[in-house]
Amino acid sequence: MDSSDLNSEDERFVLFKQEDLFSESFPLMKEIRRQGKLCDVTLKIENQTFSAHRVVLAATIPYFYAMFTHNMAESRIKEITMKEIEPQALESLINFAYSGVVKIDNQNVQGLMVGASFLQLTKVREACADFLISRFHPQNVLGIRHFADSLSCTALITAADKYIHHYFKEVSLSDDFLALNFDELIDIIRRDELNVPNEENIFEACMKWVKFDQETRSDYLPQVLAKIRLPLLSPQFLADRVATEELIRTSLKCRDLLDEAKDFHLMPERRALVQSFRTRPRSEFGYVIGQMYAVGGLTKNGESVSTVEIYDPLKKEWRMGEAMSMLRSRVGVAVTGGKLYAFGGFNGSERLSTVEVYDSKTNTWSQGKAMACKRSAVGVAALGDDAIYVCGGYDGVTSLSTVECYRPSTDTWSTVSPMQKYRSAGGVTSLGQYVYALGGHDGLSIFDSVERYDPATNTWTKVKPMLNKRCRLGVASLNGQIWACGGYDGNSFLRSVEVYDPNKDTWTLVEPMNVKRSRVALAANVK
Repeated sequence: MDSSDLNSEDERFVLFKQEDLFSESFPLMKEIRRQGKLCDVTLKIENQTFSAHRVVLAATIPYFYAMFTHNMAESRIKEITMKEIEPQALESLINFAYSGVVKIDNQNVQGLMVGASFLQLTKVREACADFLISRFHPQNVLGIRHFADSLSCTALITAADKYIHHYFKEVSLSDDFLALNFDELIDIIRRDELNVPNEENIFEACMKWVKFDQETRSDYLPQVLAKIRLPLLSPQFLADRVATEELIRTSLKCRDLLDEAKDFHLMPERRALVQSFRTRPRSEFGYVIGQMYAVGGLTKNGESVSTVEIYDPLKKEWRMGEAMSMLRSRVGVAVTGGKLYAFGGFNGSERLSTVEVYDSKTNTWSQGKAMACKRSAVGVAALGDDAIYVCGGYDGVTSLSTVECYRPSTDTWSTVSPMQKYRSAGGVTSLGQYVYALGGHDGLSIFDSVERYDPATNTWTKVKPMLNKRCRLGVASLNGQIWACGGYDGNSFLRSVEVYDPNKDTWTLVEPMNVKRSRVALAANVK
């Protein structure tokens, strides 16, 4: 070989890398420590001591890096006294520094999390928080939440709050709920996010809390009652339960709150004058007890189904729900008063006028009062607390313009003014005091037109048409605007999205979806 080849510019050096050096070195350092060799620092806590190597601790634990490299007194002494941490937790975390592994279980998780927080081991702290989140239970979540607050662990606090919101009724039966102090109780019961079948659950939970230590807590009752949304209680419950409660009867401030709630029911014309947070429904995002329901539909073979699936966003899982009594595809659904309504649809052979009502408290479907017309491909929107509008659709012969209004409080249907267009497969939503009907088709033409219904005048009025004609579109109200997404224009499926501003009566194209979608459903968790 010519020596000049060895001296060429490209061959002066090579880089060798041993991929397993660190993976082999750390077990060796752990063994050296086990044998007590080369250790140059001792950590003392209570009556226990742990030997280690400064360089390993500094390289793996931020707390010790700061201690040993910033000329602190501890950097020069051999024995360091530790505080604010349990001996078992310190031992586990020193072992973690040498191995990258730590065992977390029900017995040590809180001690480990305190120690990891003190030593600034962020990843271990996060792992402990995840462990606790995975073990939430109505009996322990308040205690875990209090623990998280003591460590200022925002992620664990947020997760605990979500669990408390979702399972308030069960949490309120725990011993920890009765042990809450006044400020902690108020902080929970004031929240909009509490998912309860009705306000009665919160009233009963609070009365149980007061009576648990009545001598001390009865003085707090007016302040507690002020955070309960008494106007949302039924008149019968107010009369039979609240008004007969001795602690309330003997308190002038409590009676004033009770009178406010009674007036809300007795004088509906004055409700606008007594609007407050107490008259605002909790969890006003339009879902049934914090879950999502997939109702009916078609199989890949085009067969209608009666099945229902329920998604729990906290558990991140779907489960089968109670099936409807009838097969329904192209069905209209709405939620109000904590109940889910399924209107009309197609059972595979005929269009339906029947209605089914799902009660999440009993996990049962019951027959509702039927509509006057058979309807599939129908648009449905809830407006306020006691009105559901069922608009247009297809009766098996023709597209419909007729509109029916259902009042859950009286279980009655009424026919209101028809839309100006026959609309099948249109989009329907509510915004403010109006119901909006968008697009759809009449069997011959697909529309870009939009009209809105005013219950006060029982009239439909045209508003600005959409920029694109659409049927089978998704429609939802969000932040005071109406969003129209996807659909079918007669030639192709659409991915375009446009937004209507009712204050300006204008439509604006926004960023399109990534995928073309027809028969798309759209939902927003705020209006």
